[in-house]
Order: sequence, then C-alpha cells, then structure tokens
Amino acid sequence: MPLNHLTLSLQFARDAAAHRPALPRHKVARWIRHALAVDGEITVRIVGSEEGQRLNREFRHKDYATNVLTFDYQQEPMAVADLVLCAPVVEREAREQGKTLEEHYAHLLVHGTLHAQGWDHETSEEDAQEMEAYETAIMRELGFADPYL
Repeated sequence: MPLNHLTLSLQFARDAAAHRPALPRHKVARWIRHALAVDGEITVRIVGSEEGQRLNREFRHKDYATNVLTFDYQQEPMAVADLVLCAPVVEREAREQGKTLEEHYAHLLVHGTLHAQGWDHETSEEDAQEMEAYETAIMRELGFADPYL
C-alpha cells in the first residue's frame, strides 16, 4: 500500500539543537508517513523545557512541559498540524523506559500524527486501547517494539 504524501517542516529550537542527530529528516518523514491515513502538511518543532511548558500552559492549561503537543488545524481532505516535542522530557522518558531516543521520538511522532487526524485516547478506555493498538501496529511496521511494553 503506498504511503500518503507529506510536506514536512522540521524545526529545532536553539536549546533543543543537540537532538538534531537523533532526528534525521528522512526518518522523521518515514515515521509520520506511516501514521498518515491522508496526505499531510506537518510541522515538527523540537523545543526546550521553557517553550514546552509555556505552550502546554497556554493551550492545555497544564503548567508543565509534556512530551508531545499536537495542534491540528485540519483533518480532511489533508491533515494539517504542528507537532511540538519537548526534548528534555522525551530524553528523560526514553531513559526511564529503557528505550533509545530514536525509538521514543518515533513513537511520539506516530502518536502526535494520529492525534492530528482525530484520534483521541482521553475520550474513553476503549478509544485509548484502540489508539494504542494502532500505534503498536505502526511501530512494528517501522521495525520497532511495542511502545507500551
């Protein structure tokens, strides 16, 4: 099955530039394209703790930096979204979960891309299980282990 078209903008904040080697553009595009059910225009921005916390506080009213924020602007006929990943949080979680940085970024980009298309794990336990199962299937397609184990 052919993958959907992706227009990708990949950005690194100054205080997150050290993560650039873990996120080569071709890999980021591959991970996102595997999670797209439609064509997409996606901006991925890797940020530091301060920007991550500010965005989470302003848009979700939660005063801490989180791993990934998805700003979806359009789902049909094309997904248009910004995915903001907080480098220090992603690095800490990868270490705590015994994953490589690449593996955790791949999972969070798949997760955020699904959110950009309307998937939501906070609506019900059934929705959460369905989203997790789909993420696991996509990660396996990409050659990664189940991210929830």
